[in-house]
Amino acid sequence: MKLKTKIKILKHKRYFDIGYGFLSYPKWVAAVFGIGNVVNKNYWTVVIGAFVFFLFCYMSGWLFVKHGWYEADIEVGNIFNLFVKEVRKKLK
Repeated sequence: MKLKTKIKILKHKRYFDIGYGFLSYPKWVAAVFGIGNVVNKNYWTVVIGAFVFFLFCYMSGWLFVKHGWYEADIEVGNIFNLFVKEVRKKLK
């Protein structure tokens, strides 16, 4: 597989991972409803709900990156990073 293809695949994975992390708390609400539907043998509801949740994770991650929230998140991490603080002091 070519490097460009690998990068494209991993870029899409990153969108999903960001969205999944962002939606980590609502995930549990969806899980409770999913368990209730499995008990009631509504399997298709669970499958469709999982697919919708997958799409919602991907789209929220994509929007998170597109609108600059990912860069802001990295910058917040840099505020507490000692190495970044030292480098910024030396560059001033």
